[in-house]
Amino acid sequence: MVSRETYVVIAAFNEASVIRGVVGEVVAHGYPVIVVDDGSRDDTAAKARIAGVTVVRHAINLGQGAALQTGIDYALRRGAREIVTYDADGQHSVEDIPELVAALATHDIALGSRFLGKAIVGASQRRRLLLRAATTLSNRMSGLRLSDAHCGLRAFRATAAPALRLTQDRMAHASELLRKIRTSGLRVVEVPVTVKYTAHSVRKGQGALQAIRILFDYFFRMS
Repeated sequence: MVSRETYVVIAAFNEASVIRGVVGEVVAHGYPVIVVDDGSRDDTAAKARIAGVTVVRHAINLGQGAALQTGIDYALRRGAREIVTYDADGQHSVEDIPELVAALATHDIALGSRFLGKAIVGASQRRRLLLRAATTLSNRMSGLRLSDAHCGLRAFRATAAPALRLTQDRMAHASELLRKIRTSGLRVVEVPVTVKYTAHSVRKGQGALQAIRILFDYFFRMS
Protein backbone atom coordinates (compact mmCIF):
# COMPACT_ATOMS: atom_id res chain seq x y z
CA MET A 1 0.00 0.00 0.00
CA VAL A 2 1.30 3.46 -0.93
CA SER A 3 1.94 5.76 2.03
CA ARG A 4 0.39 9.22 1.79
CA GLU A 5 3.53 10.39 3.60
CA THR A 6 5.66 9.60 0.52
CA TYR A 7 5.73 12.80 -1.54
CA VAL A 8 6.91 13.01 -5.13
CA VAL A 9 8.62 16.31 -6.01
CA ILE A 10 8.83 17.32 -9.67
CA ALA A 11 10.75 20.37 -10.91
CA ALA A 12 9.29 21.55 -14.23
CA PHE A 13 10.29 24.18 -16.77
CA ASN A 14 8.34 24.57 -20.01
CA GLU A 15 6.91 21.05 -19.86
CA ALA A 16 3.31 21.85 -20.86
CA SER A 17 3.29 19.23 -23.62
CA VAL A 18 3.99 16.30 -21.26
CA ILE A 19 3.48 17.34 -17.63
CA ARG A 20 -0.17 16.29 -17.32
CA GLY A 21 0.61 12.76 -18.41
CA VAL A 22 3.60 12.56 -16.06
CA VAL A 23 1.78 13.79 -12.95
CA GLY A 24 -1.38 11.88 -13.83
CA GLU A 25 0.51 8.60 -13.84
CA VAL A 26 2.14 9.31 -10.47
CA VAL A 27 -1.13 10.39 -8.86
CA ALA A 28 -2.87 7.31 -10.25
CA HIS A 29 -0.45 5.20 -8.22
CA GLY A 30 -1.51 6.98 -5.03
CA TYR A 31 1.35 9.40 -4.39
CA PRO A 32 0.82 13.05 -3.44
CA VAL A 33 2.71 15.19 -5.96
CA ILE A 34 4.31 18.61 -5.66
CA VAL A 35 5.17 20.29 -8.96
CA VAL A 36 7.42 23.33 -8.81
CA ASP A 37 6.90 25.36 -11.98
CA ASP A 38 10.27 27.04 -12.30
CA GLY A 39 9.28 30.23 -14.12
CA SER A 40 7.88 28.47 -17.20
CA ARG A 41 6.91 30.62 -20.17
CA ASP A 42 4.19 28.17 -21.24
CA ASP A 43 1.15 26.79 -19.37
CA THR A 44 3.04 24.10 -17.45
CA ALA A 45 1.42 25.16 -14.16
CA ALA A 46 -2.10 25.02 -15.56
CA LYS A 47 -1.54 21.61 -17.15
CA ALA A 48 -0.15 20.21 -13.90
CA ARG A 49 -3.15 21.24 -11.79
CA ILE A 50 -5.12 18.05 -11.41
CA ALA A 51 -6.50 16.40 -8.30
CA GLY A 52 -3.70 15.15 -6.06
CA VAL A 53 -1.14 17.66 -7.34
CA THR A 54 0.02 20.80 -5.54
CA VAL A 55 1.61 23.38 -7.86
CA VAL A 56 4.12 25.89 -6.52
CA ARG A 57 5.43 28.57 -8.86
CA HIS A 58 8.71 30.45 -9.09
CA ALA A 59 8.12 33.87 -10.61
CA ILE A 60 11.39 33.54 -12.54
CA ASN A 61 13.49 30.59 -13.64
CA LEU A 62 15.92 29.75 -10.81
CA GLY A 63 17.14 26.36 -12.01
CA GLN A 64 16.43 22.74 -11.23
CA GLY A 65 18.34 22.67 -7.94
CA ALA A 66 16.37 25.60 -6.55
CA ALA A 67 13.07 24.15 -7.79
CA LEU A 68 13.73 20.79 -6.17
CA GLN A 69 14.65 22.44 -2.86
CA THR A 70 11.44 24.48 -2.95
CA GLY A 71 9.45 21.28 -3.47
CA ILE A 72 11.35 19.41 -0.78
CA ASP A 73 10.75 22.20 1.74
CA TYR A 74 7.04 22.18 0.89
CA ALA A 75 6.84 18.40 1.30
CA LEU A 76 8.52 18.59 4.69
CA ARG A 77 6.02 21.21 5.84
CA ARG A 78 3.24 18.87 4.76
CA GLY A 79 4.61 16.09 6.97
CA ALA A 80 6.46 13.96 4.42
CA ARG A 81 8.22 10.90 5.76
CA GLU A 82 9.90 10.04 2.47
CA ILE A 83 10.58 12.29 -0.52
CA VAL A 84 11.06 11.13 -4.10
CA THR A 85 12.50 13.40 -6.80
CA TYR A 86 11.15 12.69 -10.28
CA ASP A 87 11.85 14.30 -13.66
CA ALA A 88 9.10 16.21 -15.48
CA ASP A 89 9.97 15.12 -19.01
CA GLY A 90 8.49 11.62 -18.93
CA GLN A 91 11.70 9.60 -18.82
CA HIS A 92 11.07 7.96 -15.43
CA SER A 93 8.79 5.05 -14.56
CA VAL A 94 6.44 5.32 -11.59
CA GLU A 95 6.73 1.56 -11.10
CA ASP A 96 10.27 2.12 -9.80
CA ILE A 97 9.18 4.29 -6.88
CA PRO A 98 8.14 1.45 -4.52
CA GLU A 99 11.57 -0.18 -4.77
CA LEU A 100 13.31 3.10 -4.02
CA VAL A 101 11.09 3.74 -1.01
CA ALA A 102 11.46 0.17 0.24
CA ALA A 103 15.23 0.62 0.26
CA LEU A 104 14.79 3.37 2.84
CA ALA A 105 13.95 0.75 5.44
CA THR A 106 17.70 0.18 5.81
CA HIS A 107 19.22 3.26 4.15
CA ASP A 108 18.85 7.04 4.32
CA ILE A 109 18.91 7.67 0.58
CA ALA A 110 18.24 5.48 -2.45
CA LEU A 111 19.67 6.58 -5.80
CA GLY A 112 18.18 5.33 -9.04
CA SER A 113 20.69 3.70 -11.37
CA ARG A 114 20.28 3.27 -15.11
CA PHE A 115 23.11 0.72 -15.20
CA LEU A 116 22.09 -1.95 -12.70
CA GLY A 117 20.13 -4.36 -14.81
CA LYS A 118 16.92 -2.63 -15.83
CA ALA A 119 16.57 -0.65 -19.05
CA ILE A 120 17.84 2.47 -20.76
CA VAL A 121 15.31 2.85 -23.54
CA GLY A 122 16.09 5.01 -26.56
CA ALA A 123 19.61 6.05 -25.54
CA SER A 124 22.27 6.14 -28.25
CA GLN A 125 25.55 4.34 -27.75
CA ARG A 126 27.28 7.73 -27.58
CA ARG A 127 25.01 8.86 -24.76
CA ARG A 128 25.58 5.65 -22.84
CA LEU A 129 29.35 6.03 -23.13
CA LEU A 130 29.23 9.67 -22.03
CA LEU A 131 26.99 8.80 -19.07
CA ARG A 132 29.48 6.17 -17.96
CA ALA A 133 32.34 8.63 -18.41
CA ALA A 134 30.48 11.17 -16.27
CA THR A 135 29.99 8.54 -13.57
CA THR A 136 33.66 7.56 -13.58
CA LEU A 137 34.72 11.19 -13.23
CA SER A 138 32.12 11.84 -10.55
CA ASN A 139 33.28 8.84 -8.50
CA ARG A 140 36.87 10.02 -8.62
CA MET A 141 35.91 13.52 -7.50
CA SER A 142 33.29 12.61 -4.90
CA GLY A 143 34.97 9.58 -3.38
CA LEU A 144 31.81 7.50 -3.88
CA ARG A 145 31.54 4.25 -5.83
CA LEU A 146 28.33 4.53 -7.84
CA SER A 147 27.20 2.95 -11.08
CA ASP A 148 25.24 6.09 -12.09
CA ALA A 149 26.18 9.62 -11.08
CA HIS A 150 23.25 11.83 -11.99
CA CYS A 151 19.97 9.97 -12.31
CA GLY A 152 17.18 12.34 -11.26
CA LEU A 153 15.03 9.57 -9.77
CA ARG A 154 15.94 9.19 -6.10
CA ALA A 155 14.30 8.83 -2.68
CA PHE A 156 15.39 9.83 0.79
CA ARG A 157 14.09 9.92 4.32
CA ALA A 158 12.76 13.24 5.58
CA THR A 159 15.25 12.98 8.44
CA ALA A 160 18.08 13.11 5.88
CA ALA A 161 16.80 16.28 4.22
CA PRO A 162 18.78 18.79 6.36
CA ALA A 163 22.08 17.10 5.47
CA LEU A 164 21.12 17.06 1.77
CA ARG A 165 19.93 20.67 1.51
CA LEU A 166 20.73 22.01 -1.97
CA THR A 167 22.45 25.37 -2.36
CA GLN A 168 23.42 24.98 -6.03
CA ASP A 169 20.43 26.39 -7.90
CA ARG A 170 21.06 24.90 -11.33
CA MET A 171 22.36 21.59 -12.65
CA ALA A 172 25.40 21.49 -10.36
CA HIS A 173 22.99 20.46 -7.58
CA ALA A 174 23.45 16.81 -8.65
CA SER A 175 27.19 16.96 -7.95
CA GLU A 176 26.56 18.88 -4.75
CA LEU A 177 24.23 16.10 -3.59
CA LEU A 178 26.96 13.48 -4.05
CA ARG A 179 29.44 15.52 -2.04
CA LYS A 180 26.93 15.92 0.77
CA ILE A 181 26.17 12.20 0.79
CA ARG A 182 29.86 11.45 1.21
CA THR A 183 30.55 14.04 3.91
CA SER A 184 27.35 13.44 5.90
CA GLY A 185 27.85 9.74 6.52
CA LEU A 186 24.33 8.97 5.28
CA ARG A 187 23.67 5.35 4.32
CA VAL A 188 23.21 5.23 0.55
CA VAL A 189 22.16 2.45 -1.81
CA GLU A 190 21.59 2.27 -5.56
CA VAL A 191 18.38 0.79 -6.94
CA PRO A 192 17.90 -0.34 -10.57
CA VAL A 193 15.48 1.89 -12.50
CA THR A 194 14.23 2.20 -16.06
CA VAL A 195 14.88 5.41 -18.00
CA LYS A 196 13.07 6.09 -21.28
CA TYR A 197 14.69 8.59 -23.60
CA THR A 198 12.15 10.14 -25.94
CA ALA A 199 12.67 12.82 -28.56
CA HIS A 200 11.20 15.29 -26.06
CA SER A 201 13.39 14.28 -23.10
CA VAL A 202 16.54 14.26 -25.23
CA ARG A 203 15.71 17.70 -26.59
CA LYS A 204 14.89 19.10 -23.14
CA GLY A 205 17.59 17.37 -21.09
CA GLN A 206 21.22 18.31 -20.70
CA GLY A 207 23.70 16.34 -22.72
CA ALA A 208 25.95 13.87 -20.98
CA LEU A 209 29.01 15.87 -22.07
CA GLN A 210 27.50 18.93 -20.41
CA ALA A 211 27.00 16.86 -17.25
CA ILE A 212 30.73 16.08 -17.21
CA ARG A 213 31.53 19.77 -17.50
CA ILE A 214 29.09 20.69 -14.72
CA LEU A 215 30.39 18.15 -12.22
CA PHE A 216 34.03 19.00 -13.02
CA ASP A 217 33.31 22.70 -12.54
CA TYR A 218 31.46 22.06 -9.26
CA PHE A 219 34.09 19.83 -7.66
CA PHE A 220 36.95 22.00 -8.95
CA ARG A 221 35.43 25.12 -7.39
CA MET A 222 34.56 23.36 -4.12
CA SER A 223 37.89 21.59 -3.63
